[in-house]
Amino acid sequence: MESNNTSPSVELGGAENLNLRHYWHVILERRWHVVTAFISVFALSIIYLVKATPIYESSTVLQINKEATSIMDAGTPIVFNSNDQEYLQTQYKNLLSRSIIASVVEDLSLGKDPVFADSQNIVGAVRDTITVAPIRLSRLVEISVEHPSALKATQIANKLLDNFLARNLDQKRLRAMDSYEWLQNEVEALQSEVKISRRAVHDFRVTNKMPSLEESQNTVSTALFQASQSYQLAEETAAQAAKVVETVDKRLVEAEAKGHSLDLSTLPYIEDSKIIEGLRVNLAAAEAELTSLRVKYLEKWPAVIVSKEQIRKLSEEIQVQANQELVILREQARFAQEKSVRAFDSYKNRESDMNRLNELKVEYDNLVMDQKQSEDLYNSMLAKTKEMDLNTKDMLQNLVIVDRAFEPVNPIKPRKSMTLVLGVMGGLGLGFALAFFANYMDDSIKSQDDVETYLKLNFLGYIPNIKTNSLVERDMQAHMHPQSNAAEGFRTIRAAISLVHKSDKFKVLAFTSTIPAEGKSLVASNLAIVTAQTGLKTLLIDADLRRPSMHKAFQLQSPIGITSFLTGQTDELGEIVHDSEVPNLDVICCGAVPNNPSELVGSRRMAELLSKARDQYDRVFVDCPPVSAVSDPLMIASRTDGIVFVSKFNKIRRDHAKKTIQRVQDAGIYILGTVVNDIDFEGKDSYYYSYYYYQNRYYASYYSNEKKLKGKKEVDKQPAISQVKKDAGGDGSFG
Repeated sequence: MESNNTSPSVELGGAENLNLRHYWHVILERRWHVVTAFISVFALSIIYLVKATPIYESSTVLQINKEATSIMDAGTPIVFNSNDQEYLQTQYKNLLSRSIIASVVEDLSLGKDPVFADSQNIVGAVRDTITVAPIRLSRLVEISVEHPSALKATQIANKLLDNFLARNLDQKRLRAMDSYEWLQNEVEALQSEVKISRRAVHDFRVTNKMPSLEESQNTVSTALFQASQSYQLAEETAAQAAKVVETVDKRLVEAEAKGHSLDLSTLPYIEDSKIIEGLRVNLAAAEAELTSLRVKYLEKWPAVIVSKEQIRKLSEEIQVQANQELVILREQARFAQEKSVRAFDSYKNRESDMNRLNELKVEYDNLVMDQKQSEDLYNSMLAKTKEMDLNTKDMLQNLVIVDRAFEPVNPIKPRKSMTLVLGVMGGLGLGFALAFFANYMDDSIKSQDDVETYLKLNFLGYIPNIKTNSLVERDMQAHMHPQSNAAEGFRTIRAAISLVHKSDKFKVLAFTSTIPAEGKSLVASNLAIVTAQTGLKTLLIDADLRRPSMHKAFQLQSPIGITSFLTGQTDELGEIVHDSEVPNLDVICCGAVPNNPSELVGSRRMAELLSKARDQYDRVFVDCPPVSAVSDPLMIASRTDGIVFVSKFNKIRRDHAKKTIQRVQDAGIYILGTVVNDIDFEGKDSYYYSYYYYQNRYYASYYSNEKKLKGKKEVDKQPAISQVKKDAGGDGSFG
């Protein structure tokens, strides 16, 4: 079983082929635009090549190194950074500076050169011939000069380079001299500052009696340290003495409070006295001697009495010595306190001396710092001045000429091959652009897609161009040339109408168009002929009461027509109906052209006419005037079953046709579809309907064979047809 699904790739390929075919058709349709544009551009290219002056180009290459001010800097490695790039860009701009080019103009007398003589701005004109092109990833730059003279181009390039190098070196020397003079002035000023700063340091030492601040600082610092140590020692001694006196006084107060007699020799710090200890030793010896005497002697023994007296004296002496020791303790405490006060005063004096020395040192350091800064700056500027002096004597050029310009042999302009290629490509491009632009601006009705997309109507078919000026042969094409492509087109329209949904109800059809001369009468008459050829009884009514044409096409010479019925001159349909040479086809002509056509076609009599025609015929075709010209077709078509809209190929704009169709639809009239008329299949319009054209050519062979089978009967008819052609175009109209 075959699948109904289509591969996406196949659909895509078909769409691409369709687009390419459409573009090709556009080019074929507008081929004269393409040809005209191509010939014009190519001819202009040839004229340019013939008349263009040959231009020669001479180039020189310059290397721009990092600047080295002297021989001493020549060995410095070159490292490029963003600043180097800025330097290079500056040099590129300087190459085209006005002053450099003006010097070249003056040196080479370019004001007399015919190329620049007529220019109001010679410098600008010369600059326009110079191109500065840096060579990527290098320090090289190419300077090119274009000129009709090869020699002159070479001279300008070399002179530009020479002047640029000379000015670059001169500017370096000038900058160096200016810097040297400035440094000299600065050195002299700094020398005076150094002298002033040295004098200030000396005066400060003399004023403050400081031969050496460092030694003074050491002496004062040592004295302050010793005073601090003495004060601390004196304060500790005074504190200890005060504590001893306080302890002794406390013991005395306690003993007095108890009412006891206190042995002073037992007091702390007194009992440790060396004298008291010696007396106690003597006392102990005396007591020991007394004890030994008492063993031998009585109390009144002289030796015992002497011993007792000695013991008493020693005891009293101990108390006396204890009192003296107590006094000594109190004096020592007082003296220690006074010594502590004196040590504190000495410490404060030394501290004041140290603070004053520190203040002097700050001021002294500032003076020394100013002196050192002045000396350092002076030494630096002095060294820089000597270096600058050497630089001005051995200034180096950082610009190097790699290649000098030489006289070219062949011109660079015009480039003949390139110009011809561009002429061909430009001509084709312009031609294609004009073709597609004209196609874009062309919004006329040309194809089935236009009908269905823009007009939103059914496409009933096409009518090929009928190459004859005979009205009879055109409007009776389907009868006189049944094997022609046009006849087959009418049959196709007949089939399309018959296949419309509920086609049986469309018995009475009106034919109209947007404007005159679109072929509505041709379509109506030929469609009536092919309908009658099917055996249906057909009536063709010429309802164009302003410019009737059916009587000319069918060679009917009767003054009675539709006008007679509408004006009430007759009530019988048969009186105004005329037989035609086409079997089953009757025709109602206009008759006399009335003065009030709109009132007649909108009257009740028109409705009666169409009603009688509907009853007596199988098909009724009504030829109406154009919609945009008059209102007649709307009134006529409103009484029919539908309307067929005829549009001439590539004549009516889409907007105009859409407004006409909208007008018809607003009147409530049903439009069966649109017929595209007058397509030149064998000429410029063939690409729109090539498929249908070849199809009709294929089926046309059927009619040729049918004609051969008819034999002599068809041959006998030819004289009659020829006579009809001969008589076509007669006036045939009725006033």
